[in-house]
Amino acid sequence: MRNRTTFIIAGLLMVAAVAYLIISSTGTTAQYFLTVEELAQMGDDALGKNLTVSGAVLGDTIAYDAMGPRVTFTIVHVPGDPQDVERAGGLAQVLHEATLNPDRPRLEIVYDSVKPDLLQNEAQAIVRGRLAPDGRFLADDLLLKCPTRYEEDVPGQTGD
Repeated sequence: MRNRTTFIIAGLLMVAAVAYLIISSTGTTAQYFLTVEELAQMGDDALGKNLTVSGAVLGDTIAYDAMGPRVTFTIVHVPGDPQDVERAGGLAQVLHEATLNPDRPRLEIVYDSVKPDLLQNEAQAIVRGRLAPDGRFLADDLLLKCPTRYEEDVPGQTGD
């Protein structure tokens, strides 16, 4: 009976240890998307932290230095709530309107890599990295989505 109790206690301790490791590692690696406005509201609390920020690319701010290689560009605030995006007419419409509004919060991005093909005006940029003391965002990863590029064409109808 004593061996069985010892075995059950050891098993429960192992399950508890595994559960603790899963919960603690999930909490430290979980990231969510910040909008440019939310990042600005964080102020100095955002400095040096690993963050993920999303915004619309301003095409006329894209600068590429092939010798670096380094790409710099500016993103502008877009709503983070998918329901707000749908109410505003969809992602393509929201990105378009964001790039036309000079009053929206903006963030300069520095990405030390080659220029991605999808980096263009009105693309949605999702950048992972950290905010530098000078206010620029130093991106480690850059993901781009251009909603107009993936719109499906209406297939042509053939008739006899």
